Amino acid sequence: MGTERPGSQILGTGAYAPERVLTNHDLARMVDTSDEWIRERTGINERRIAKDGETASDMALQASRRALEAAGITAQDLDMIIVGTVTGDLPMPACAAILQRKLGVTTIPSFDVSAACAGFIYGLSIGDQFIRTGALKRVLVVGVELLSRVLNWKDRVTCVLFGDGAGAAVLGPASDDGRGVLSTRLYTDSALVDSLCIRAGGSQEPLTAEGLSEQRDKVFMVGSDIFKIAVKNLTSASKAALEAGGLRASDVKWVVPHQANMRIITQVAMRLDIPMDRYVLNIDRYGNTSSASIPIALDEAIRDGRIQRGDTVLMCALGAGISWGSALIRV
Repeated sequence: MGTERPGSQILGTGAYAPERVLTNHDLARMVDTSDEWIRERTGINERRIAKDGETASDMALQASRRALEAAGITAQDLDMIIVGTVTGDLPMPACAAILQRKLGVTTIPSFDVSAACAGFIYGLSIGDQFIRTGALKRVLVVGVELLSRVLNWKDRVTCVLFGDGAGAAVLGPASDDGRGVLSTRLYTDSALVDSLCIRAGGSQEPLTAEGLSEQRDKVFMVGSDIFKIAVKNLTSASKAALEAGGLRASDVKWVVPHQANMRIITQVAMRLDIPMDRYVLNIDRYGNTSSASIPIALDEAIRDGRIQRGDTVLMCALGAGISWGSALIRV
């Protein structure tokens, strides 16, 4: 998945977050926790929550429109839509198909990628491959999660972490100036599938009244398992992307990590030997938006001028599966 010459590049990005803000103080009135406890352990101060009736595809639509506008193309110019999500509107069809309809696009391939927090990196890598082969020219990659609907709001291990939002990027053929996707690396290790999951609602355990009462249709996580493997795997995946791209850590201008936990990010930064002032961080304002976190942060940093044309950017994420990955791009 690495190459000496970019095959695709990001033409435009967009993001969307719901208006409703849920602060740590709000959560302290709902569950046994406190603002200090959450901030010290996660770095999160607040997160966004979708309004009643708002769907994952609604959020994806807003982010997609902004990405298309930034790319200077219309939805009718797209050849493919890839959506990274585990909280689509319906069990089927794909959230990507619903997004395609809302964008007013007719017959093109559209599908979801289920890699949880690594969903955007997976989608970016897939889109890059299609463009690299010459099969397609314009691919919309979206990361969107509406996790507030699948959280147990009495479980302080999980409910304090997550928020809702969407981010998007339009990929097109790379130019001749060296900008583009330099390398991607994808991995899955199934040893910890039970450490981060939604236990009921699939064919293994269909929903029952008992399962609903026990909140088995909500996110379940063994935090200590995920923390240990996240630091190790995000570090190794980032180093692999750099090696595949023929670059060193000192060549990286910005790191856009998955916004899961500040403790994880700082540990990865130490191991990569990339200073924290080169990390794009918004976890304090959005929490963990899973597959949406990297594209939201990327769009924010591009729009506020931190990330400039020609900058080398490293991205990395880890989520349920356990699936993780990295991408090295020159914007």
